[in-house]
Amino acid sequence: MADANRIDRPLSPHLTIYRIVWRPQITSFASMMHRITGNALPAAFILGVWWLLAAAMGPEQFALADWVLTSWLGDLVFAFSLLAIWYHFLAGLRHLYFDAGRGLDLKTAELLGWACAIGAPVLTAITLILI
Repeated sequence: MADANRIDRPLSPHLTIYRIVWRPQITSFASMMHRITGNALPAAFILGVWWLLAAAMGPEQFALADWVLTSWLGDLVFAFSLLAIWYHFLAGLRHLYFDAGRGLDLKTAELLGWACAIGAPVLTAITLILI
């Protein structure tokens, strides 16, 4: 049971330091985006599987799935999925490089983070132009 006569204790230091000292960095952004894109990719996969299942189920179901996936919303979802694929791929290469024990100094880690952040939209644009 909690003691009603507790003395007031100070906040944990990490709660006050977080707002004062910590600032977002490209390395933390790259790591978080790698996780986010990895978890977002199944959305496009599920839509693609729905399209294939609808094709197997009949013309009415396929017409609905095809209409949704070829609409502007479907194009937008697949374009962002393509961006997620490229980002996740580049960040995966970045992590493999780190796993080899290379690029662990701050300058190289930041450079690789920027390479992922800039490379993914560039590769996405190139892919969309080619297809």
